[in-house]
This record gives sequence, structure tokens and C-alpha cells, in this order.
Amino acid sequence: MSTIRVATYNIRKCVGTDRRRNPERILDVLAEIDADIVALQEADRRFGNRMSAIPHHLLLEQGAYLPVEIGGRPQSIGWHGNALLVRRGIEVRHSEIVPLPTLEPRGAVLAELAIDGRAVRVIGTHLDLSGLWRRRQIRALLARLDGATHHLPTVLMGDFNQWSDRGALSEFAFHHHRLVKTPPSFHSNRPVAKLDRIIVSHDISVEAAGAHISDLSKRASDHLPLWASLKYA
Repeated sequence: MSTIRVATYNIRKCVGTDRRRNPERILDVLAEIDADIVALQEADRRFGNRMSAIPHHLLLEQGAYLPVEIGGRPQSIGWHGNALLVRRGIEVRHSEIVPLPTLEPRGAVLAELAIDGRAVRVIGTHLDLSGLWRRRQIRALLARLDGATHHLPTVLMGDFNQWSDRGALSEFAFHHHRLVKTPPSFHSNRPVAKLDRIIVSHDISVEAAGAHISDLSKRASDHLPLWASLKYA
């Protein structure tokens, strides 16, 4: 069995609750969490060439993580703000953009990784504000998984923009996935909404999970990061 620690974090383009853009602060929060795999949302600037909100040189200097290359824009680390970071030493066997039906600029990124020789699939996403489009997007993600040529233990993480466990999120149960029990993550100063989620396939067991709450995480973004410790064969 392999044990991994994953996290998902809407970093709001590195703009904190103090309205200051501070990418170093985001990296410090990630160091506090100490996850093996991180899904980021709003990781790129909104306009222009959509350059990464965390400059590449800072990621390299920080040293713990590398962005998964998915063939997007040259100065971006993701796609429509979605990015995956992996701890150095984790093997990236495959990565791709997952197109989603949308009215807004939304998307998903997928990576197949190997940790201690055991493979796992990870998807990071940020879904629509509209319930109708959210359901369509979740069905597109599930269609991608159902159409895969080989099965892998799978983790889906991101900002699903949905408060309730029901509605569009119930689609996952019919495809042998389950929602990890995590607390509200938005707003970071006073969390009341479960916008961020971690979802796992039936062959992954959850050892522990929660929101990362620290003085730093309450200032770094308007979302708290979520984390989970997982086991898979």
C-alpha cells in the first residue's frame, strides 16, 4: 500500500484577504501542509498571457514542488487557472488538459503519477457557478474516467462551487467515487461554505482529512486549503 497526502487550494491568484498579492505567502502555506500532490485553482493571472501567479523562479527556489506540465500557455503553470504540483521525485507518467463544457473559462487538468512504483490518477478542477453547467462538467469528468483505457485509483480535487453534497456532486456515487468528509473552506476568515472538495475512487481509503487552518492560511487567500491522507494499493 502507498500512503499519500494530497491538498487542494484556491489561491485567488495569490491575493490575500489583506488585498496584497504575495506568492511567497502561498508557498509558505504549502510548506505548512506538506502534501505530496497539490491541486491549485486560480493559479494564473486572469488577463494577458495568463502568466502564473506564482513565478516559476519562486517555485524552483522553494524547491519542494514541480508543476505538472500539461502543454498550456508558455508562462502558465496550468489551464484556466488549474494546476497540479507534485513533490520532487514523484514520477509523472502522463498529463493532459480535460476540456469541459462551459460558458465561463473553466477546465480541468489530469495527471497519472507513480509513487513508490504504484500509480495513481489525479484531476484538479474549478467548476462553474451555474448548477446546470456544473452537472455537465462533472459528467464530462466522469466520461473521461469511464473512457480511460486502464483503471487507476483516482483523486479529484478542486473548487466545485457547490455548498451541498447533493445535486451535481451526487453523480460521483454512481461511478464508484465518494466525497471525502471535509469541513467548510470558504471564507477563510469565517468558513461557512463547502466549495472545495476532495473526491476519491472506491479503491482509495481515507485515513484523515481536514482544512488547514493557521494564521498564515487565514490571510493568504479567501479559501482555506483542504488536505487528506490517503492509502491505495
